[in-house]
Amino acid sequence: MISSMTGFGRGGAQTETRRVKVEIKSLNSKQLDLSMRVPTCFREMEVSMRNMLAEKLERGKVELNATVENIVAETTTTVNIELLGQYKLQLEEMQRRLNLPEPADWYTLLMRMPESMRVETAVVDESEKQAFTDACQEAVDGLMDFRRIEGRKLYYFFVDKIHKIRELLEQVAPYEAERVPRIRERLEEQLARLSSIEYDRGRLEQELIFYIEKLDVTEEKVRLTSHLNYFMETLGGEDEYKEAGQGKKLGFIAQEMGREINTLGSKSNHAEMQQIVVRMKDELEQIKEQVLNVL
Repeated sequence: MISSMTGFGRGGAQTETRRVKVEIKSLNSKQLDLSMRVPTCFREMEVSMRNMLAEKLERGKVELNATVENIVAETTTTVNIELLGQYKLQLEEMQRRLNLPEPADWYTLLMRMPESMRVETAVVDESEKQAFTDACQEAVDGLMDFRRIEGRKLYYFFVDKIHKIRELLEQVAPYEAERVPRIRERLEEQLARLSSIEYDRGRLEQELIFYIEKLDVTEEKVRLTSHLNYFMETLGGEDEYKEAGQGKKLGFIAQEMGREINTLGSKSNHAEMQQIVVRMKDELEQIKEQVLNVL
């Protein structure tokens, strides 16, 4: 069973003092395009977490957002009293030297000075690091489950489209058989109008055979059938899990199917056959659009 690149997962964990929440979503992309937004306190774990995500997710445009909130009240911001004292001394010196009036509100003035508040970097212990890892793992597992569910939907979609192309290909046979008499009749009618021109009947038969051979679509039908079979083989069975990378392979097979259908259309020389080819192209285009979502 194939997997989709589209998915969403959510995870959470907590310690005695903090609660960690992680959300991760994925869309289709030719390769892994990973962006992470994590709290500053977990930045040291970002590299290892990226490696884990790259190994598990493999492809897709992936966005991970993590948040942390304190369960118990704590503050990491304090007034920088030592620095404010130095500011006050310098301002009083400036007041004496320049004969300036004393400030009406020392508190407001000093709190506007640079770095008046000191922000202490939050320190995380091993339990909080483990909580972040567990939340990420839970989110990734949820994303992978979502991808498999979407992959199952894609599987049934592809099976239906391949079946329709097979049915359309079978409809070509009756029109293919009646083309030869029509082509012969049309050429003979055209030659009959040219009464003043003599032609070799035997040479006409040779040219007609050569022309009909150029319009033969047997090889295209055989190759298209082979591509349809290979596409289904690559999809795997309904309960058979396929490794990642099938999306690119299915895309290549769909391209080959398109070549055979185009050649079939250019050789058809028959209105009804061309209509069938147009319907086959429509089914194939829908396959190509959805193949982009396959992992």
